[in-house]
Amino acid sequence: MPKPDLVIFDCDGVLVDSEIIAARVEAELITLAGYEISLEELAESYAGLTFKDILMRIEEKSKIPFQASLIDRAEDLVDRKLRSDVRAIEGVREAVASVTAQRCICSNSRSERIEFMLEKVHLLPFFAGRIFSALETPSKKTKPAPDVFVFAAERLGANPANTFVIEDSVHGVAGARAAGMRVIGFTGASHSYPGHADALTEAGAETVIRRWAELKSVIAALSEWSADA
Repeated sequence: MPKPDLVIFDCDGVLVDSEIIAARVEAELITLAGYEISLEELAESYAGLTFKDILMRIEEKSKIPFQASLIDRAEDLVDRKLRSDVRAIEGVREAVASVTAQRCICSNSRSERIEFMLEKVHLLPFFAGRIFSALETPSKKTKPAPDVFVFAAERLGANPANTFVIEDSVHGVAGARAAGMRVIGFTGASHSYPGHADALTEAGAETVIRRWAELKSVIAALSEWSADA
């Protein structure tokens, strides 16, 4: 059976159920700042983006200017909630352990946040030394830019065409596809919404899974399909 060079995991909403926590805090702050937005709308439309990028997109859409201090306030509040409330997504430990190829994380979150979340849910040993934050790459371009994926593949000596990425957001899927990688969508976190799987497929995911128990067989099947293509 062909083996991937690399399997890349997004972090928020893939390894840990953090997107719903961040969206709740961010939606409340944005609403208080003058633009009414629900938790559900923020999670559906902006999951996978940094809070700075979310504000920029809403500013452009609404013409409502936001104070720059809102970014620092959101970061602080989200960090506090994550430290106390974040949980691993059911079945993720077994799924990650089943990956025998190289594995790493590519995320828009700060590496400090990624590390404290993974430490809290006992996943950090799986990824120690292989955590790539888009904010800390040479270009500092965040998803949907492909830069963090390209950077990780270069650092780990992986062929992008033989790399699988697991993503829960259309922005992450778009970035991975732009990097020339194959994408498996994931909809098993609490922020998932009706039509989520379709949105990921339309963005370029080859298939979508809802349960981590499916990962090993899906990677094996897609690897065989590639070898036979």
